[in-house]
Amino acid sequence: MRKLFLVFVGSTYGFLSAAGVFTVLAAVGLVPRFAGRTHTADRVWIYEEMVIWGTVFGCLVSVFEERCGLYAWLMGRMPEYAYVWHLGGSFLLIVAGLFAGTFVGCLALAIAEMLDSIPILARRLSFHGYVFWVVFSMALGKLAGSLFYFWTEFHRTAD
Repeated sequence: MRKLFLVFVGSTYGFLSAAGVFTVLAAVGLVPRFAGRTHTADRVWIYEEMVIWGTVFGCLVSVFEERCGLYAWLMGRMPEYAYVWHLGGSFLLIVAGLFAGTFVGCLALAIAEMLDSIPILARRLSFHGYVFWVVFSMALGKLAGSLFYFWTEFHRTAD
């Protein structure tokens, strides 16, 4: 029963985190910005699919790292081609790093532009007096979750 509860809680937190990431990407308009810059607005669905599947793949690789040992598997099957696997892996790592760096840079610029609009939105919605309480309640929720996590040693219950 405990493991089912952990699966439920972990899945729920994962879905909430993913929803937060995709909300930020949608709010800053990163995908339409990429499509506009590359003049490929008719194929914007490809960008959306790449973001979703890249996130899913990255999540699976980071969670199940020991199961994703492609290099070790290839070396066990064909050790005579070690230099090919090493060069190919280095090339893929460089390409992935360039794409990830470009994405993070564009995301940082888009978030910086979006942050300029938050005071305008708060002023137009007459939300000025409540911004403090929103941020304060988010901080309290984060504090309560952290205290619960470490006080109950919730991370040790998966053993």
